[in-house]
Order: sequence, then structure tokens, then C-alpha cells
Amino acid sequence: MTRRIAVPTLLAALSTVDVAMAHSGSAAGSGFWSGLAHPVFGWDHVAAMVAVGLWGAFLGRPAVWVLPIAFPAVMAAGAAAGIAAIPVPAVETGIALSAVVLGLAVLFAVRAPLWLAAVLVGTFAVFHGHAHGTELPDAANPFAYAAGFVAGTGLLHLAGIGFAAFARGGTGAIAVRACGALISLVGSAFLLGLA
Repeated sequence: MTRRIAVPTLLAALSTVDVAMAHSGSAAGSGFWSGLAHPVFGWDHVAAMVAVGLWGAFLGRPAVWVLPIAFPAVMAAGAAAGIAAIPVPAVETGIALSAVVLGLAVLFAVRAPLWLAAVLVGTFAVFHGHAHGTELPDAANPFAYAAGFVAGTGLLHLAGIGFAAFARGGTGAIAVRACGALISLVGSAFLLGLA
């Protein structure tokens, strides 16, 4: 009985995290742990990054590993653009759209060719990286923060892959597609300014 109460309480507490702070520059304060926590507690990032893992797992090999490797690699390039103050238009919109589009890809079981999936994931990674690259110069330890952020991103990709692997076939496949629908709804809420 205690576990049933603890999980909803934890989820309720996590849902009160102020996502608007995600791109304000204040999140990059103390280094690795701050960087690790940022994607894990920023629902805009959770949605998109779990979707990358889910979609990669759905597409199978080699996408199951290519997409989760491509995302942080291109995200680092986006971060470099942010650090260099190279403008990227509509960053917040791109982040929200990443959850909408990737969630829909999971929901509708889109079988895109690997190159197209990688380009799509990489494009969205630029927005995620740029948002945080603009924060890095103000961080106490920007390299540690970036390492933590990449590690957190990887953990979220692995969570998506793990859930998809655990939920193979039958009702599990329905659960994965339902996750895609939920991710797309979360992205839509961010896109419309409701979250």
C-alpha cells in the first residue's frame, strides 16, 4: 500500500517542476549534477528524448543505436552554436515540435528510412542543444554541466529503448504507442503555451 501512495506522490511532486526555468540560464549553475538533472526533470526534454529511444527501438537495428547516438552528437553541435551566439530561430518551438513529431512517429509506428529518421532526430537535437549552449557560458563549470546533460540525455534514450523492449508484442505494443500519444500531447501543450 505504501508503494501505491509513494509513486503518485512522487509523480505529483515532479509535475510541479517549473519547466519555464529550463531555458532561463539559471539551470546551468553547478556542473555535472545540475546538467544531469536538467533533462531528467525538464518535461520538454523527457518527452522528446524518451521518444527518440522508443522510435529507435521500434525501427530496430541499427536505428535503435544510431538515433540515440546521433541525438547527443548533434545536440553538442547545437550547443556550440549557442555558446558562439550563432542565432537559431524558434528554438523553443523546435523543442516543443520535437515531442509532437517524435511522439506521433511512435504513435503511428512510422517506418522511416534510417537516414530520414536520423536527419529528423538530428534537426530537433540542434534546438535542444542550442537552448542549453546559450546557458553554458554562465555555468560555474560548463564542461561538467555539458557532460551531465549528455549523460541525462543518454539515460532518457535508454529509458525509451528499455520500455519498448520490455513492452514487445500484444498489449505492450499498444502501451508503446500510447506513450507516443502522451509524448505528442505533452509537446502540443508546450507548443500552445499550456505547460
